[in-house]
Amino acid sequence: MTDPTDLAALAGARVLITGGAGLIGTALRSTLARAGATVRLLDNLSAYESATLALLGTGPLDPDLTVGDSADGDLVRALVADADYVVHAAAHSTVQGCANDPATAFRSNLAATDTVLRAVADTPQVRRLVLLSTAQVYGNGDPGADPGRPRVFTEDAPVRPLNLYASAKTWAEFHTRQLLAPAGREFTVLRPFSVYGPGQVPKPGAPSWVIAQFSMYAALGQQLPLNNGGRQVRDFLYLDDAAHGIAHSLLAPGAAGQTLNLGTGVTTSVRQVAELVCWHYPAAEIVDTPRPAQDPLGARADTTRMCQALSWRPAVSVDQGLTRYVDWIKRTPEAIPHWLRAETTEGRIAAWNPAAPARA
Repeated sequence: MTDPTDLAALAGARVLITGGAGLIGTALRSTLARAGATVRLLDNLSAYESATLALLGTGPLDPDLTVGDSADGDLVRALVADADYVVHAAAHSTVQGCANDPATAFRSNLAATDTVLRAVADTPQVRRLVLLSTAQVYGNGDPGADPGRPRVFTEDAPVRPLNLYASAKTWAEFHTRQLLAPAGREFTVLRPFSVYGPGQVPKPGAPSWVIAQFSMYAALGQQLPLNNGGRQVRDFLYLDDAAHGIAHSLLAPGAAGQTLNLGTGVTTSVRQVAELVCWHYPAAEIVDTPRPAQDPLGARADTTRMCQALSWRPAVSVDQGLTRYVDWIKRTPEAIPHWLRAETTEGRIAAWNPAAPARA
């Protein structure tokens, strides 16, 4: 699709990205910098070890980075006061991480979002805020849907979050509208589907980053565990495409006030991912394992509204993107974290399916 929304219009613009030291934040920084924008990152650097931050091209000495908490009102107000656009990507962003540490999840996903939104509401020169939500707000979709048909999530579908992380993002979407619309501030809510790409390093207890995980498991000669036989499906969005979609959402007139899926519209099963990885690593072994209770069955995005609002569509297919990721792993074997090297299939299954707490 020809893209009439010229990112060159961002030249000279000041963009603040909260959670900016993460995978999406650093990729977005690069996209915006190529367009001529001045980018400021805010991050408390709690999500990754220093080695992973270095792989992402950031760290405490990054001149574009302010190390701090997005729930710090004074700090956030000072940074927002110097911004034309704000992308709120900060979050405690794994399902298991939120379940294990709900207090941190509350501060990062609820208190920080409220802090950022109030600062934007009070700052007239901010042209637009983009909130990064998640496709997990859809849960498993309509429980009455035909299980034999591929699921497709449209933005008007009811939200049915299955976990604390998705619940917090659902609240953030409503809170964005409730605070910014009355203040006359433009906003766009994006629901990214499964983002992946070079630089992505799995986190412990997160079963859903399957392209990164399976590629690293195979590189180590470990088994590829297919939860639920790999019947879950995902809409895999390559990292560069995700960054371009977010950048376009800052400018596109049709995105103002909209909630938009951010995906490819292509359904890929987890088993297909495993088979693609095995093409690159023929010795890799696939094993069937139980599905974690809070792991969504998945679906693809309906991208009709996204394409219309942004006049843009993703360009990288799953096989192309996975090949780029595998090439990155082969060039950067030190990206594979030590804890992952030491894990076993049995340990992973136990971590993804914890026993219910004993009743008193």
